[in-house]
Amino acid sequence: MPKNFVSNKDETVRMFDNNFLEALSKIHFSVPLYIYIPVILAFLYRSVILYELRFTKILALIILGIIVWSLTEYLLHRFIFHYVPDSKFGLRIHFIFHGVHHDYPSDSRRLVMPPSVSVPLALLFFYLFSAILGYIYVAPFMAGFLTGYLFYDMTHYAIHHFNMHNKFWLAIKNHHMKHHYQDPAKGFGVSSPVWDKIIGTDFLDKNK
Repeated sequence: MPKNFVSNKDETVRMFDNNFLEALSKIHFSVPLYIYIPVILAFLYRSVILYELRFTKILALIILGIIVWSLTEYLLHRFIFHYVPDSKFGLRIHFIFHGVHHDYPSDSRRLVMPPSVSVPLALLFFYLFSAILGYIYVAPFMAGFLTGYLFYDMTHYAIHHFNMHNKFWLAIKNHHMKHHYQDPAKGFGVSSPVWDKIIGTDFLDKNK
């Protein structure tokens, strides 16, 4: 990704001439919580009350959902958000989806995924995993998957706007800061560096 411009201020850039589209591209970091926490609770209600699944099965599927989200986060960030097409239109799409974040990494209104993107993706994943797991088991799985997504969004915001002193959170923040300021071709895990370590896109020890 070309490093033509990087702003370290909480400022934004206009992406759309249309005011409605421009508004859709900005979001307060708390909005995903209001949208997805009720959805997660609904999935848990279905798992416990409607389907009467055993606690151990619910817990196992929730954990599986969190793990699958963490891999999804890595794959989306690496292969979709960082895919840079050659065409002018493709470059424009790349900038809208992710390039703007690398140019304006502290823009507080563009640090979590807007519902205009996250809701269609959530529906797509729901139908995909329903086809794989079935309509009963997909409920606790999606509760875990969406919990992982919320952890990702809140972590991403915190990385760019909170002062972190805890060793665990500081390690996550440093990992993501290296992705921004050291090498954008590495460190694709935002909420966790685990997949970077497994797949081989982590930063070298000498750079830590």
